[in-house]
Amino acid sequence: MFGTLGGPEIFLILVVALIVFGPRRLPEIGKSVGKMLAEFRKASNDFKRTIEDEVEAERLRELDTARAAPAPAATAAPPAAAEAPPATTESPHVEPPTPPAVSREEAPPPPIEPK
Repeated sequence: MFGTLGGPEIFLILVVALIVFGPRRLPEIGKSVGKMLAEFRKASNDFKRTIEDEVEAERLRELDTARAAPAPAATAAPPAAAEAPPATTESPHVEPPTPPAVSREEAPPPPIEPK
């Protein structure tokens, strides 16, 4: 929990704190530090939950957008043209390819020139 701090180091810190703050103020300081850590933990959990909710909402919006988009095969030819054979020997009408999806990656920033 304390990383590389062992038992003797923590004991030394507590003894120094007892000498500096005295036996009367040490419990008050401990309570205030405990309250501060509890508030920090609560705030960080709220922030984490907010970020997770936003990510999930964005994912759902992207799924809804993908489902709402019409299929490219449905708009390839009108129904009347699909039923009748072509009147000429020309090749049938071919839809142009759809453009690739736009990625959310940004271009790298321009290099900084030294002065």
